[in-house]
Amino acid sequence: MPRPPAAARPGTLVPTSALNDHTQPEPPSPPTRKRRHHPLRWVAAVLVLLLALVGARVAWLAHDVNSKLQRVEALSGADDTPGETWLIVGSDSRADGAVVDNTEGARSDSIMLLHKAPGGQASLTSLPRDTFVEIPGYGGNKINAAYSYGGPTLLVATVEQLTGLTVDHYVEVSMGGVSSMVDAVGGINVCLDYDVNDADSGLVWDTSQGECQDVDGEKALAYSRMRKSDPTGDIGRGLRQRAVISAVVSKAVSTSTLTSFSQQDTLVNAGTQALVVDQDASMVDLGQMLLAFRSASNAGLTGAPPIASLDYEPGGIGAAVLLEDTTAPGFFGKLREGTLQTSDFNQS
Repeated sequence: MPRPPAAARPGTLVPTSALNDHTQPEPPSPPTRKRRHHPLRWVAAVLVLLLALVGARVAWLAHDVNSKLQRVEALSGADDTPGETWLIVGSDSRADGAVVDNTEGARSDSIMLLHKAPGGQASLTSLPRDTFVEIPGYGGNKINAAYSYGGPTLLVATVEQLTGLTVDHYVEVSMGGVSSMVDAVGGINVCLDYDVNDADSGLVWDTSQGECQDVDGEKALAYSRMRKSDPTGDIGRGLRQRAVISAVVSKAVSTSTLTSFSQQDTLVNAGTQALVVDQDASMVDLGQMLLAFRSASNAGLTGAPPIASLDYEPGGIGAAVLLEDTTAPGFFGKLREGTLQTSDFNQS
Protein backbone atom coordinates (compact mmCIF):
# COMPACT_ATOMS: atom_id res chain seq x y z
CA MET A 1 0.00 0.00 0.00
CA PRO A 2 1.58 3.38 -0.92
CA ARG A 3 2.13 5.90 1.90
CA PRO A 4 0.12 9.14 1.88
CA PRO A 5 2.16 12.31 1.38
CA ALA A 6 3.53 13.83 4.56
CA ALA A 7 1.81 16.94 5.72
CA ALA A 8 3.87 20.13 5.34
CA ARG A 9 5.16 21.78 8.43
CA PRO A 10 3.60 25.06 9.31
CA GLY A 11 5.57 28.01 7.83
CA THR A 12 7.35 25.87 5.22
CA LEU A 13 7.19 27.07 1.59
CA VAL A 14 6.28 24.29 -0.71
CA PRO A 15 7.56 24.64 -4.28
CA THR A 16 4.78 24.58 -6.79
CA SER A 17 4.53 25.09 -10.45
CA ALA A 18 1.69 27.51 -9.81
CA LEU A 19 4.15 30.18 -8.60
CA ASN A 20 5.53 32.40 -11.38
CA ASP A 21 7.13 35.82 -11.90
CA HIS A 22 3.86 37.57 -11.24
CA THR A 23 3.29 35.92 -7.90
CA GLN A 24 6.88 36.13 -6.59
CA PRO A 25 7.19 38.81 -3.86
CA GLU A 26 8.97 42.04 -5.06
CA PRO A 27 12.30 42.97 -3.44
CA PRO A 28 12.04 45.83 -0.93
CA SER A 29 12.58 49.41 -2.32
CA PRO A 30 15.70 51.27 -1.20
CA PRO A 31 15.00 53.89 1.47
CA THR A 32 14.13 57.37 0.11
CA ARG A 33 16.76 60.02 0.97
CA LYS A 34 15.46 63.21 2.48
CA ARG A 35 16.42 66.35 0.53
CA ARG A 36 18.76 68.51 2.58
CA HIS A 37 18.55 72.29 2.53
CA HIS A 38 21.83 74.21 2.50
CA PRO A 39 21.25 77.76 3.82
CA LEU A 40 24.84 78.74 3.00
CA ARG A 41 24.06 78.26 -0.67
CA TRP A 42 21.24 80.78 -0.42
CA VAL A 43 23.46 83.24 1.42
CA ALA A 44 26.15 82.87 -1.24
CA ALA A 45 23.60 83.40 -4.01
CA VAL A 46 22.26 86.56 -2.37
CA LEU A 47 25.79 87.92 -1.88
CA VAL A 48 26.64 87.27 -5.52
CA LEU A 49 23.48 89.08 -6.59
CA LEU A 50 24.23 92.05 -4.32
CA LEU A 51 27.81 92.27 -5.58
CA ALA A 52 26.56 92.22 -9.15
CA LEU A 53 24.10 95.03 -8.40
CA VAL A 54 26.76 97.08 -6.61
CA GLY A 55 29.20 96.52 -9.46
CA ALA A 56 26.62 97.61 -12.00
CA ARG A 57 25.81 100.72 -9.95
CA VAL A 58 29.48 101.67 -9.60
CA ALA A 59 30.07 101.14 -13.31
CA TRP A 60 27.06 103.31 -14.16
CA LEU A 61 28.20 106.07 -11.80
CA ALA A 62 31.73 105.96 -13.22
CA HIS A 63 30.39 106.30 -16.75
CA ASP A 64 28.03 109.10 -15.72
CA VAL A 65 30.73 111.07 -13.91
CA ASN A 66 33.39 110.61 -16.59
CA SER A 67 31.02 111.66 -19.36
CA LYS A 68 29.74 114.78 -17.55
CA LEU A 69 32.92 116.20 -16.01
CA GLN A 70 34.16 119.48 -17.48
CA ARG A 71 37.79 119.26 -18.56
CA VAL A 72 40.65 121.65 -19.20
CA GLU A 73 44.29 121.46 -20.30
CA ALA A 74 46.16 121.93 -17.04
CA LEU A 75 49.06 119.51 -16.57
CA SER A 76 52.62 120.50 -17.46
CA GLY A 77 53.82 117.14 -18.74
CA ALA A 78 56.80 117.20 -16.37
CA ASP A 79 58.38 113.91 -15.29
CA ASP A 80 56.49 112.14 -12.53
CA THR A 81 57.62 112.47 -8.93
CA PRO A 82 57.00 109.83 -6.23
CA GLY A 83 53.54 109.72 -4.67
CA GLU A 84 50.29 111.24 -5.89
CA THR A 85 49.65 114.98 -6.05
CA TRP A 86 46.45 116.94 -6.63
CA LEU A 87 46.16 120.70 -7.06
CA ILE A 88 42.75 121.92 -5.85
CA VAL A 89 41.91 125.46 -6.94
CA GLY A 90 38.98 127.73 -6.16
CA SER A 91 38.28 130.24 -8.91
CA ASP A 92 36.84 133.66 -8.11
CA SER A 93 35.25 133.99 -11.55
CA ARG A 94 31.82 135.64 -11.41
CA ALA A 95 30.68 133.86 -14.58
CA ASP A 96 28.40 131.44 -12.72
CA GLY A 97 26.45 134.26 -11.07
CA ALA A 98 27.08 133.10 -7.51
CA VAL A 99 28.58 136.49 -6.69
CA VAL A 100 27.48 139.69 -8.41
CA ASP A 101 29.84 142.67 -8.35
CA ASN A 102 32.11 144.66 -10.66
CA THR A 103 35.07 142.26 -10.53
CA GLU A 104 36.17 141.10 -13.98
CA GLY A 105 38.27 138.16 -15.11
CA ALA A 106 39.24 135.22 -12.93
CA ARG A 107 41.90 134.51 -10.34
CA SER A 108 42.74 131.57 -8.11
CA ASP A 109 40.91 132.53 -4.94
CA SER A 110 42.22 129.50 -3.05
CA ILE A 111 45.04 127.06 -3.80
CA MET A 112 45.46 123.75 -1.99
CA LEU A 113 48.13 121.13 -2.59
CA LEU A 114 47.03 117.62 -1.62
CA HIS A 115 49.87 115.10 -1.60
CA LYS A 116 50.02 111.42 -0.72
CA ALA A 117 53.63 110.37 -0.21
CA PRO A 118 54.88 106.89 -1.23
CA GLY A 119 54.85 105.84 2.43
CA GLY A 120 51.14 106.68 2.66
CA GLN A 121 51.24 110.00 4.55
CA ALA A 122 48.63 112.44 3.19
CA SER A 123 48.94 116.19 3.72
CA LEU A 124 46.89 119.20 2.63
CA THR A 125 48.76 122.47 2.22
CA SER A 126 47.01 125.79 1.65
CA LEU A 127 49.05 128.28 -0.36
CA PRO A 128 47.79 131.79 0.47
CA ARG A 129 46.71 133.59 -2.70
CA ASP A 130 49.20 136.41 -1.97
CA THR A 131 52.20 134.07 -1.56
CA PHE A 132 55.27 135.57 -3.22
CA VAL A 133 56.67 133.17 -5.83
CA GLU A 134 58.62 133.11 -9.05
CA ILE A 135 56.18 132.66 -11.94
CA PRO A 136 57.87 131.02 -14.97
CA GLY A 137 58.28 133.67 -17.66
CA TYR A 138 56.96 136.51 -15.49
CA GLY A 139 59.28 136.81 -12.50
CA GLY A 140 58.34 137.45 -8.88
CA ASN A 141 54.68 138.04 -8.10
CA LYS A 142 51.76 136.79 -6.02
CA ILE A 143 50.90 133.20 -6.79
CA ASN A 144 47.33 133.91 -7.86
CA ALA A 145 48.70 136.12 -10.65
CA ALA A 146 49.89 132.93 -12.38
CA TYR A 147 46.27 131.93 -12.99
CA SER A 148 45.49 135.39 -14.38
CA TYR A 149 48.51 135.31 -16.71
CA GLY A 150 48.29 131.78 -18.02
CA GLY A 151 45.34 129.91 -16.57
CA PRO A 152 45.59 126.46 -14.99
CA THR A 153 48.71 125.40 -16.94
CA LEU A 154 50.85 128.30 -15.69
CA LEU A 155 49.51 127.93 -12.15
CA VAL A 156 50.43 124.22 -12.18
CA ALA A 157 53.93 125.01 -13.46
CA THR A 158 54.36 127.68 -10.76
CA VAL A 159 53.31 125.31 -7.97
CA GLU A 160 55.57 122.57 -9.32
CA GLN A 161 58.54 124.96 -9.34
CA LEU A 162 57.80 126.02 -5.76
CA THR A 163 57.22 122.55 -4.29
CA GLY A 164 59.44 120.24 -6.36
CA LEU A 165 56.42 118.02 -7.04
CA THR A 166 54.77 117.13 -10.32
CA VAL A 167 51.00 117.72 -10.20
CA ASP A 168 49.21 114.53 -11.28
CA HIS A 169 45.68 115.92 -11.29
CA TYR A 170 44.06 119.34 -11.32
CA VAL A 171 40.64 120.10 -9.81
CA GLU A 172 39.00 123.52 -10.01
CA VAL A 173 35.75 124.56 -8.36
CA SER A 174 33.90 127.83 -8.95
CA MET A 175 32.26 129.87 -6.22
CA GLY A 176 28.85 128.72 -7.38
CA GLY A 177 30.19 125.17 -7.27
CA VAL A 178 30.98 125.50 -3.57
CA SER A 179 27.40 126.54 -2.89
CA SER A 180 25.84 123.76 -4.96
CA MET A 181 28.06 121.05 -3.46
CA VAL A 182 27.13 122.10 0.08
CA ASP A 183 23.43 122.06 -0.82
CA ALA A 184 23.85 118.66 -2.51
CA VAL A 185 24.96 117.07 0.78
CA GLY A 186 22.15 118.76 2.72
CA GLY A 187 24.20 121.56 4.29
CA ILE A 188 27.19 121.41 6.63
CA ASN A 189 28.17 122.44 10.14
CA VAL A 190 30.98 125.00 10.51
CA CYS A 191 32.38 127.05 13.37
CA LEU A 192 33.55 130.61 14.05
CA ASP A 193 34.18 132.07 17.49
CA TYR A 194 33.59 135.80 16.83
CA ASP A 195 30.80 137.95 15.37
CA VAL A 196 31.09 139.04 11.75
CA ASN A 197 29.18 141.42 9.50
CA ASP A 198 31.34 141.48 6.37
CA ALA A 199 30.04 143.47 3.40
CA ASP A 200 32.54 142.06 0.86
CA SER A 201 31.75 138.39 1.41
CA GLY A 202 28.20 138.85 2.69
CA LEU A 203 28.90 136.81 5.82
CA VAL A 204 26.83 137.65 8.88
CA TRP A 205 27.80 135.50 11.87
CA ASP A 206 26.12 135.89 15.25
CA THR A 207 27.77 133.83 17.96
CA SER A 208 24.66 134.20 20.14
CA GLN A 209 23.24 131.52 17.81
CA GLY A 210 26.22 129.32 18.64
CA GLU A 211 29.86 129.28 17.58
CA CYS A 212 29.09 126.21 15.44
CA GLN A 213 26.09 126.43 13.13
CA ASP A 214 24.43 124.50 10.31
CA VAL A 215 24.71 126.47 7.06
CA ASP A 216 23.40 126.12 3.53
CA GLY A 217 25.40 126.61 0.34
CA GLU A 218 25.03 130.39 0.18
CA LYS A 219 26.24 130.96 3.73
CA ALA A 220 29.01 128.37 3.37
CA LEU A 221 30.31 130.31 0.35
CA ALA A 222 30.32 133.59 2.31
CA TYR A 223 32.02 131.80 5.22
CA SER A 224 34.80 130.51 2.97
CA ARG A 225 35.28 133.85 1.14
CA MET A 226 35.42 136.15 4.18
CA ARG A 227 38.88 137.69 4.59
CA LYS A 228 38.83 141.40 5.46
CA SER A 229 36.99 140.85 8.74
CA ASP A 230 39.40 138.08 9.73
CA PRO A 231 42.30 139.29 11.91
CA THR A 232 44.57 136.68 10.25
CA GLY A 233 43.50 137.51 6.69
CA ASP A 234 44.31 134.82 4.14
CA ILE A 235 45.51 132.38 6.80
CA GLY A 236 42.10 132.36 8.49
CA ARG A 237 40.30 132.18 5.17
CA GLY A 238 42.38 129.17 4.17
CA LEU A 239 41.41 127.50 7.42
CA ARG A 240 37.70 128.04 6.73
CA GLN A 241 38.02 126.88 3.13
CA ARG A 242 39.55 123.62 4.31
CA ALA A 243 36.78 123.29 6.91
CA VAL A 244 34.09 123.66 4.24
CA ILE A 245 35.67 121.13 1.89
CA SER A 246 36.33 118.72 4.75
CA ALA A 247 32.69 118.91 5.86
CA VAL A 248 31.46 118.27 2.31
CA VAL A 249 33.85 115.33 1.90
CA SER A 250 32.75 113.79 5.22
CA LYS A 251 29.10 113.89 4.22
CA ALA A 252 29.85 112.70 0.68
CA VAL A 253 31.49 109.49 1.95
CA SER A 254 29.05 108.94 4.82
CA THR A 255 26.95 105.79 5.10
CA SER A 256 23.74 107.70 4.37
CA THR A 257 25.14 108.88 1.02
CA LEU A 258 26.72 105.56 0.08
CA THR A 259 23.44 103.72 0.68
CA SER A 260 21.13 106.22 -1.02
CA PHE A 261 20.91 106.23 -4.83
CA SER A 262 19.01 109.53 -4.82
CA GLN A 263 21.68 111.27 -2.71
CA GLN A 264 24.39 109.83 -4.93
CA ASP A 265 22.66 111.14 -8.06
CA THR A 266 22.20 114.59 -6.51
CA LEU A 267 25.86 114.73 -5.52
CA VAL A 268 27.05 113.53 -8.92
CA ASN A 269 24.94 116.12 -10.74
CA ALA A 270 26.19 118.92 -8.48
CA GLY A 271 29.79 117.77 -8.63
CA THR A 272 30.00 117.39 -12.39
CA GLN A 273 28.53 120.86 -12.85
CA ALA A 274 30.80 122.43 -10.23
CA LEU A 275 34.16 120.83 -11.01
CA VAL A 276 36.63 121.34 -13.84
CA VAL A 277 39.37 118.71 -14.01
CA ASP A 278 42.39 117.85 -16.13
CA GLN A 279 41.96 115.77 -19.26
CA ASP A 280 43.09 112.51 -17.65
CA ALA A 281 41.15 112.66 -14.37
CA SER A 282 38.52 109.97 -13.77
CA MET A 283 36.01 109.15 -11.06
CA VAL A 284 38.60 106.80 -9.53
CA ASP A 285 41.10 109.68 -9.28
CA LEU A 286 38.47 111.88 -7.62
CA GLY A 287 37.62 109.08 -5.22
CA GLN A 288 41.28 108.67 -4.27
CA MET A 289 41.50 112.44 -3.80
CA LEU A 290 38.57 112.39 -1.37
CA LEU A 291 40.16 109.58 0.64
CA ALA A 292 43.52 111.38 0.76
CA PHE A 293 41.77 114.60 1.79
CA ARG A 294 39.99 112.84 4.64
CA SER A 295 43.20 111.10 5.72
CA ALA A 296 45.10 114.41 5.87
CA SER A 297 42.26 116.07 7.81
CA ASN A 298 41.97 113.22 10.30
CA ALA A 299 45.73 113.27 10.91
CA GLY A 300 45.77 117.05 11.39
CA LEU A 301 48.31 117.48 8.58
CA THR A 302 46.67 120.57 7.12
CA GLY A 303 47.62 124.22 7.02
CA ALA A 304 49.89 126.77 5.39
CA PRO A 305 53.68 126.43 5.04
CA PRO A 306 55.78 128.30 7.60
CA ILE A 307 55.58 132.05 6.92
CA ALA A 308 58.28 134.68 7.43
CA SER A 309 56.07 137.73 6.81
CA LEU A 310 52.44 138.52 6.06
CA ASP A 311 53.35 142.04 4.91
CA TYR A 312 56.26 141.54 2.52
CA GLU A 313 56.81 144.49 0.14
CA PRO A 314 58.88 143.40 -2.88
CA GLY A 315 57.75 146.46 -4.83
CA GLY A 316 55.19 146.89 -7.57
CA ILE A 317 52.71 144.26 -6.37
CA GLY A 318 51.64 145.51 -2.95
CA ALA A 319 51.89 143.49 0.24
CA ALA A 320 52.59 139.80 -0.20
CA VAL A 321 53.04 136.69 1.97
CA LEU A 322 56.69 135.65 2.21
CA LEU A 323 57.34 132.00 3.04
CA GLU A 324 60.14 130.94 5.36
CA ASP A 325 63.46 131.15 3.47
CA THR A 326 61.39 132.50 0.54
CA THR A 327 60.29 129.07 -0.72
CA ALA A 328 60.03 127.03 2.52
CA PRO A 329 62.46 124.38 1.21
CA GLY A 330 62.60 122.46 4.48
CA PHE A 331 58.82 122.19 4.67
CA PHE A 332 58.36 121.00 1.10
CA GLY A 333 61.25 118.55 1.49
CA LYS A 334 59.44 116.88 4.40
CA LEU A 335 56.18 116.98 2.43
CA ARG A 336 57.76 115.09 -0.46
CA GLU A 337 59.31 112.53 1.89
CA GLY A 338 56.09 112.02 3.84
CA THR A 339 57.65 113.00 7.18
CA LEU A 340 55.60 116.10 8.04
CA GLN A 341 54.45 116.77 11.60
CA THR A 342 51.57 119.05 12.59
CA SER A 343 54.15 121.43 14.10
CA ASP A 344 55.74 121.92 10.67
CA PHE A 345 52.76 123.98 9.47
CA ASN A 346 52.43 127.72 10.04
CA GLN A 347 51.77 128.35 13.72
CA SER A 348 50.92 132.09 13.57
